[in-house]
Amino acid sequence: MDFEYTPEQLHLRKAVREFAENEIAPHVMEWDEGQIFPLETIRRLGSLGYMGAIFPEELGGAGLGYIDYCIIIEELSRVDGSVGIILAAHTSLCSNHIFKMGTDEQRQRYLPKLATGEWIGCWSLTEPEAGSDAAGTRTHAERVGECWVLNGAKTFTTNAHYADVCVAMAVTDRAAAQHGISAFLVEKDTPGFRPGKKENKLGMRASATGEVIFNNCRLPSTQLLGRLHEGFVDTLKVLDGGRVSIAALSIGMAQGAYDAALRYSKLRKQFGRPISEFQAIQHKLVDMALDLDAARLLTYRAAWMLDHGMRVTRESAMAKLFASEAAVRIANEAVQIHGGYGFIKDYPVEKFYRDVKLCTIGEGTSEIQRLVIARQLLKSG
Repeated sequence: MDFEYTPEQLHLRKAVREFAENEIAPHVMEWDEGQIFPLETIRRLGSLGYMGAIFPEELGGAGLGYIDYCIIIEELSRVDGSVGIILAAHTSLCSNHIFKMGTDEQRQRYLPKLATGEWIGCWSLTEPEAGSDAAGTRTHAERVGECWVLNGAKTFTTNAHYADVCVAMAVTDRAAAQHGISAFLVEKDTPGFRPGKKENKLGMRASATGEVIFNNCRLPSTQLLGRLHEGFVDTLKVLDGGRVSIAALSIGMAQGAYDAALRYSKLRKQFGRPISEFQAIQHKLVDMALDLDAARLLTYRAAWMLDHGMRVTRESAMAKLFASEAAVRIANEAVQIHGGYGFIKDYPVEKFYRDVKLCTIGEGTSEIQRLVIARQLLKSG
């Protein structure tokens, strides 16, 4: 086992951190309060290779691994989780689904644009009546001649209003339940396809989350992504990698909250001395640091396994479950250490507190992660 980052990975962390602190940090509250999607910044992340980190260079990517990718997500989210989740949904879900299940022609058509940030991608699975029960999907696709016609609506789609291409799941065989769902590639100007309501959210407010609507949306047969009726099975494989990115997202925000709390505890004085000298505060900081280390080890184990071509269904679910719940605990304690100031928008922990909760919900709730882990444990036993 090697617990050291390579010199290249350390350099990558430094470069991403500098970008985040210089280019993102000055705008965080403006973007959050105005619900401003930072399109120009996202394009710049693409030009730096961060939007296509895990894809090969011949497809416009940076040719990096999942450990590198987690470093990128973590460092961006340490400053602003909204930027982290924009990149994660674009890369781990939309682009990776195309990379893993697409034809050579589809990869060549879409990945160079997505990997360089020229295009932004979204991935639509959830529906108003099909959240954790993704097999209850109602959006359907009907074969008409040489085309597919899609009708229905998706919700809670990250990047919905800015995406140039959407990977969407639709029922192609109602009688087959989860084995009758297929994935489709839908470009933004396709007739019958449009974004719907943009959600007004508790946190992650600079990332655009909303509906996508299909109304007699006609697609040529070449827009089927993966094998017919295998979309749900492919979705589960995509989510294995996606959950690692949500774990990294959680760690980044938790690190930002911890750093702020540690810094504040050394500056804030009560009863004539810094509050960091009080044992009650020290114990909080210890528990936060412990949670961070454990979450990071679980997450980078899963990333290492992905880099070595191993299956990570259990490990990614464990990383996502623990890291997301640990991030909520850490952000909560960071607010507590700040006292009344933790409730004020002048201090960053207020935003971290709002943002981290999503990580226990998106890409499978904590409850679903426990089901996934339990199945894997019982299967192996």
